[in-house]
Amino acid sequence: MFDNLSSKITSAMRTLKGKGRITDINVAATVKEIRRALMDADVNYKVAKDITDRIKEQALGQKILISVEPGQLLVKIVHEELTQLMGGSKEDINLKGDPAVVLIAGLQGSGKTTFSGKLAQYIKKGGRNVLLVACDIYRPAAIDQLKVLGDQVGVEVYAEPENKNAVSIAENALSYARKMGKKVVIVDTAGRLAVDEAMMNEIAAVKQAIRPTEILFVVDSMTGQDAVNTAKTFNERLNFDGVVLTKLDGDSRGGAALSIRQVVEKPIKFISTGEKMEALDQFYPDRMANRILGMGDVLSLVERAQQAFDEDEAARLNKKIRQNNFSFEDFYAQLQQIKKMGNIKDLMGMVPGMGQAVKDVDISNDSFKPIEAIIQSMTLKERQNPDLLNPSRKNRIAKGSGTSVQQVNNLLKQFEDMRKMMRMMNKVQDGKMKMPNMSNMMKR
Repeated sequence: MFDNLSSKITSAMRTLKGKGRITDINVAATVKEIRRALMDADVNYKVAKDITDRIKEQALGQKILISVEPGQLLVKIVHEELTQLMGGSKEDINLKGDPAVVLIAGLQGSGKTTFSGKLAQYIKKGGRNVLLVACDIYRPAAIDQLKVLGDQVGVEVYAEPENKNAVSIAENALSYARKMGKKVVIVDTAGRLAVDEAMMNEIAAVKQAIRPTEILFVVDSMTGQDAVNTAKTFNERLNFDGVVLTKLDGDSRGGAALSIRQVVEKPIKFISTGEKMEALDQFYPDRMANRILGMGDVLSLVERAQQAFDEDEAARLNKKIRQNNFSFEDFYAQLQQIKKMGNIKDLMGMVPGMGQAVKDVDISNDSFKPIEAIIQSMTLKERQNPDLLNPSRKNRIAKGSGTSVQQVNNLLKQFEDMRKMMRMMNKVQDGKMKMPNMSNMMKR
């Protein structure tokens, strides 16, 4: 996510590292590189110029504190400007109304239907009864796709496959939602390969008929400046309330997405980073600025973990760890929970300092497959008691999992190291951890 932009801005600011003071010359050189980085990342030219002009003005106007290096000061200024560029603060989705109606708009291929499913799950976790509405009457299998997503997240889907009138479907769905006591209605509308008058008229008619409390415009982050132009066109007709950025995990540029907030003056409310239903985050401008500057995003990482991990399961697992009964069964269950959190490379990018370290490394959730295959090739008794694994059993497991005996041994060693660490943590928590005898250690 914004890998290229992050790398180039970080590199630009290194020019001030070690400098004793800020001067016209070193600030101008640094700001020039930051502007070039923004332009290379497809940020709108006017937006890039405005933000770098402000950075330069602020940097030259600052009195340097003795304890603050010029490089550190510029990082602070750039962080503040990036945060303002992307909206300044988080803005929530409006779910007022009975029911609240959310209209999803955007071009074909932008990820509207997948986002609709993700949003349904996100809102459902907040305790509201949600109804998904299939109003894409043109794309083949659009209704089926929404039904599959609805089944995945446990949300009902309203559809009229034979009806080719989107306005009628939306109105009927709203009546059904009121009758069934649904609290939120999410309407997935049709997209086109390009903006056309028929499409705009149809979605404007749907808006007029159901009067949504929230209109979200879904943007494919990989479409460059076209995303900004499309956003302007949709906003002129719909006056939407917020933007959703999709496919950020596959985009190394993404600068056009940063331009949208400034150009259409509408907040970015959600970002989507994968196909998994859990891979949806509210958009926090300050957190995104952290990530662009290589500072990580620990808060979003914690929130993802809280969404993925079940409290009862966590309590059960904690009890087993305390009793030193952590098994391969438990380990396998934890792998499945971690995979629910989203793309592993994206998660690692949220750890401070890790973004640049992993940007050129090929990391995917498929990395877990050999481990899962090894565990699944064990019998229940072997998973619960790894000490049973003699050479004969290891050989059988390796053949059954399509791996080698060495890979099986490596996993067993890593698992045992992890259990030792857990035992040490238990001793520390119980107050039983004894300090080593320093005099004996010095005699060795």
